[in-house]
Amino acid sequence: MSEPLSPELEELVERARSARERAYAPYSKYFVGACVRSASGALFAGCNVENASYGATICAERNAIARMVESGERHAIAVAVFTQGPTPAMPCGICRQVLWELGRAETVVVAACPGAVRVTTVGALLPEPFELER
Repeated sequence: MSEPLSPELEELVERARSARERAYAPYSKYFVGACVRSASGALFAGCNVENASYGATICAERNAIARMVESGERHAIAVAVFTQGPTPAMPCGICRQVLWELGRAETVVVAACPGAVRVTTVGALLPEPFELER
C-alpha cells in the first residue's frame, strides 16, 4: 500500500507526523496531524483539537489551512495527513470542501500512517464540490 514519495511530499508527511504528537484528542484518542504546502512553498502544520462539545472540534487539516490563511496565503497545493492505525485515513467531508475552496481539484492529498501511504487529489476525493460563483 505504500507509494514512493518525492522529497517534498516526504517533508510534508514528516511535518504532519510531528504535528500529530501535539494533538488534543482526550475523547476519541484519535490523534491526527496535517501539513499544508502553499503555492509559495511555505509549510503550515496543524493538529486536531477536540472539545467536549463535539461540534467545536477542529480537524488537523482545517487547523493547518487556517494557519495558511492567517499568514496571508490562499492556495494549498498539497496536504499530508498523518494518523495512527493499520491504514491511512483520508480527510473528512468538511476538510475536503475546505481543501477544494483553498486548493483545487489538483491539490495533492497524502494520507499516511506508520508503514503505509496513499496519494490522491482533492478532485478525486470530492468530485462534485459545493462552490459559489467567483
